[in-house]
Amino acid sequence: GSLSWILTMIRSGIKYPFGYGYWGPNGHDGIWHIALSNSLSRGSLENPVFSGEILKNYHLGFDIILAFLHKLTSIQISILYFQVLPVIFSLLVGILVYKYVCLWRESKNEALWATFFVYFGCGFGFIVTFLRDGIFTGESMFWSQQSFSTLVNPPFALSLIFVLSGLIFLLKYLKDPSIKYYLLAIIIFGLLIQIKAYAAILILGGLFFASIYTFLKSKNFSIFKVLLGSLFLNLFLYLLFKSDGVTNVFVWQPFWFLETLMSYSDRFGWERFYSAMTTYRMGELWLKASLSYGIAFIIFLIGNMGLRVVGFLLFIKIFKNKIKINGFLVLMVSMVFIAVLIPMFFVQNGTPWNTIQFFYYYLFFFSIFAGISISWLVEKSKPLIKTVSTLLILIFMVLGAWSTLQHYLPKLPQSMVSNKEYDALSFLASKPIGVVLTYPFDKYKAREAENFPPRPLYLYDSTAYVSAFTNKPVFLEDEVNLNIMGYRWKDRLLEIENWYKEKDQVKARDFLKINNITYVYWLKGQRAFFGEGQLGLTKIFENSTVDIFQVE
Repeated sequence: GSLSWILTMIRSGIKYPFGYGYWGPNGHDGIWHIALSNSLSRGSLENPVFSGEILKNYHLGFDIILAFLHKLTSIQISILYFQVLPVIFSLLVGILVYKYVCLWRESKNEALWATFFVYFGCGFGFIVTFLRDGIFTGESMFWSQQSFSTLVNPPFALSLIFVLSGLIFLLKYLKDPSIKYYLLAIIIFGLLIQIKAYAAILILGGLFFASIYTFLKSKNFSIFKVLLGSLFLNLFLYLLFKSDGVTNVFVWQPFWFLETLMSYSDRFGWERFYSAMTTYRMGELWLKASLSYGIAFIIFLIGNMGLRVVGFLLFIKIFKNKIKINGFLVLMVSMVFIAVLIPMFFVQNGTPWNTIQFFYYYLFFFSIFAGISISWLVEKSKPLIKTVSTLLILIFMVLGAWSTLQHYLPKLPQSMVSNKEYDALSFLASKPIGVVLTYPFDKYKAREAENFPPRPLYLYDSTAYVSAFTNKPVFLEDEVNLNIMGYRWKDRLLEIENWYKEKDQVKARDFLKINNITYVYWLKGQRAFFGEGQLGLTKIFENSTVDIFQVE
């Protein structure tokens, strides 16, 4: 399981004949975490891609750990990110799932199957793409990433480690109410807001409903005490890094994921069904609308879950009173319901699809439920049925794994930093700290280069690569993450675009001075209206790809 997970990471960030390659979303997400961790490792809370502004509205836990390990070991942040931490995280998730299920269910067989499903769980997307196009792909066809992509989102992977550890200590506290387990549970749950805010919301929601149940059932305040301590610590850490200028992180937009699932060609893409369901809604034909949206929800749910649907057997046993209901079970069930309900009704301000990350936890816990349920079914089966069913599960999981991993196994990556550009970035990294001005990201040129991998990072997406490789703050970079964090980056982008066209020499030079620009990083062919001498720029580096200037 760990070996399959790390294949999504371990090849990225390494030098190849063409330069430094990045497979899959590592060309954006990985570069961002490296830039942020570089900034934190030099003791700065400045946003590395929006110079002059303090970092706000972002969970820093993973990046602080990455920066700390870099300072402690002197290992490059890129190596820690792509080669070291993936191995540690993937092993820890598996070990903790096994220990957690053993403690909760007191069954090693259930724990083994649960661990297997956590590592290899996949949806039905690859089956749809095979029937349509004859190829195995479509991991996120139904919107959610699957198990094999866990490490591509390191804060999510780290949050799983924290959530599992917290649940283990909570279980031990409920069995043996000692102060040690109580403090460990609230500290781990309390730190989640800075590891992954989605996980913090789910844990606090689950603890809330479990507290109500245990109070009404037996006047027991054990879970409520954990809730209070965790809530206090989460609120403290949240307010510490909250920006006063950003409100309404989540926006009420019911069924956005269901509508886009049916309308987007890169998702399930059933255009006629989308047209019908939205027509019923706008025409206030509520019975037909309810039926159509209900079908879309089932497609969303089952398509993402794949064989995890067998996990519903656990709920059937709960309803039949074959499994004893207690506060901890209420916590687990509440979490999975919240994890699916929030993205059904809310989207994230600025980046609507980001709320699908709640659903990642739904799939994770249903992997555990599915493993437990499969264990029951296999134990009751005859030897032949047991062998055949296990073989079919393995075949399904292997094909699902291939549908994801094939994007990380090609000889050429999707994006890169060429050797020439790496030389330029390395030179700038050796210079004293200062703000770097780059050319705005050109999404039209990037679109033209889509079919010619590996694309240079400046033609891949708006990324933090100049900051990441130079260990310096950039005036404006990585518009994607700036949008998620709620910065007014479009105003600054307009300032930069106007500066490049500025025909008043005094204003052009004042812009550099007012914004504390120290370096200008240009690819060949990029320049401003005025010449470098007129702007007070001195060339300090040049090769066939890059020019770097220092502001006098």
